[in-house]
Amino acid sequence: MSVLILFLLCIGAGIIAGVFFAFSSFIMKALAGQPPEHGADAMRRINVTVLNPGFLGIFMGSAILSVAAIVAAFVPWHAGRSLWMIAAGVCYLLGTFLVTMLFNVPRNERLARMTDGSQEAHRYWALYLREWTFWNHVRALAAASSAATAAMALWLMP
Repeated sequence: MSVLILFLLCIGAGIIAGVFFAFSSFIMKALAGQPPEHGADAMRRINVTVLNPGFLGIFMGSAILSVAAIVAAFVPWHAGRSLWMIAAGVCYLLGTFLVTMLFNVPRNERLARMTDGSQEAHRYWALYLREWTFWNHVRALAAASSAATAAMALWLMP
């Protein structure tokens, strides 16, 4: 069962890392290059569109698999492999899932409440780009780390 959990976590965390990497490496830069009202409007549309079964299934499913990997690490305990399993779960849960909920989602919600074309929205967009992108870098790195540590745990399987 641990092999399946780790294999699926490796794939799920890797897909999420790729999505977040795309945002960090070119999507946010493209939005920043637009007039603020256009960039903000595009981001609002992305934030609505991303709430779909495909993305949420992988994003939330990887969080569930992270918990399962942590629990499975203790049954039975194998020092090397179990530590990699715990690392895989913790990287995703704290660095990807929790960061999303605590830092990216609140910024998305605030952006959604802004009136298009207002001075407040114009000022917030510049701040949003910096802060949201910083936290996106964190969660992309955490998801990639989760995938890598899950792969390492798989490699150490008997």
